[in-house]
Amino acid sequence: MHLVYADDKDNVYDHPDLFGVARSGDDLVEILEDDLIPLPPGATLVGLPNTRAIGMDPRTGRMMPVPGNYHAVGALLPQGYTRYYVPGYSKTDKSQVFPLFGYTAVVWKDGAFYVAAGATDDPEKWNPENCDRGEVRRGVERLLEKYPDNRLYQHLSNCALGYECLTSSNTFLQRWEGGVPVSFACNAGCFGCISEQPEDSGFVSPQTRLQFKPTVDEVVEIMLEHLRTPESIISFGQGCEGEPSTQAKTIIEAIKRVREQTSMGYININTNGGLSDHMRAIVDAGLDLMRVSTISALDDHYNAYYRPRGYTLKNVEKSLKYATDKGVYTSINYLIFPGVTDREEEIEAMIGFAKRTGLKLIQMRNLNIDPEAYLNLIPKAQGEIYGMKTLIEIFREELPDVVIGSYTHLPSVTRQQR
Repeated sequence: MHLVYADDKDNVYDHPDLFGVARSGDDLVEILEDDLIPLPPGATLVGLPNTRAIGMDPRTGRMMPVPGNYHAVGALLPQGYTRYYVPGYSKTDKSQVFPLFGYTAVVWKDGAFYVAAGATDDPEKWNPENCDRGEVRRGVERLLEKYPDNRLYQHLSNCALGYECLTSSNTFLQRWEGGVPVSFACNAGCFGCISEQPEDSGFVSPQTRLQFKPTVDEVVEIMLEHLRTPESIISFGQGCEGEPSTQAKTIIEAIKRVREQTSMGYININTNGGLSDHMRAIVDAGLDLMRVSTISALDDHYNAYYRPRGYTLKNVEKSLKYATDKGVYTSINYLIFPGVTDREEEIEAMIGFAKRTGLKLIQMRNLNIDPEAYLNLIPKAQGEIYGMKTLIEIFREELPDVVIGSYTHLPSVTRQQR
């Protein structure tokens, strides 16, 4: 389980003597073999800028930096995999923050790369290697030619070709879950927002937010093009937009018009759930799936990260409960971080939240954030830290009717049964 590190030219090495170490919250910890899986297909190795690589002497257990100008290396995992630990490192410039990615500890073992993570879903549909970029380009060309005046298709073409976003790529491949962004506004100021950051935040947004208000016609065209198979999902609320429910009027009219023409596929919304009145109206219009983003079921932690404007965590819970009661398949986009999500108080609060809302699915999503910046933002741990593997085991034991996964699933009942 040898340390993996890199030089300034991004040449990657495995250390002949030092073992790899990891971070859980603020603590450097030893990596155990039971925590490791082979580097998954579709994962990538990245350097952690402004860091020094730290390893462990296996004879003494002493942790030490690698001599010379070498930095730490982490892995970025595809959907379907949950990280157990962040890479071990020390910063050489604490004023600099990492780009907004979900870094996972990686080591060299038995002639191959291994990561401190586990599979929590079937990764096949969200493996980047299963997305043919040539097919995406041809899909972009075909749909832009068919709908030359649709600004949403033009916007999504940059997401698919420029960012290689899998959800927008699916929109042009007309398969699985595709995206239809609708909102440039948001009622939260998320600390780790990937589409809009204050100039003084230190973070660079990896995506450009939608800059216009789509018409209902533009939204309906994309929805009808995508909803062509029983398993197709079209989703409001993408990484390139704000909060979709701020455009509830557009969404409601689009859903009604689409459902007048086809009952095929599923309509999903990815939302913070804070505008509970808007969410009730969207549910009543014919929503099938709802995924609510959250980082915690504790108010102080939730508020520190989301910085909600005009709503509370109680509103979020209210939206989820209403949707569940109306037969919508509800899930949470659970932003997880080793050493935080697996705290005793966080686990207890989330179990209660899931039970009160009737939640059907917890999507474990690795939080893209700079560790120090995040840990300095949120409350300190109050209880024991159990570890990410144990967290998942507890969820499965305490919430036997809740699916533990990594992305949107289809409900096991049909709309006719609802």
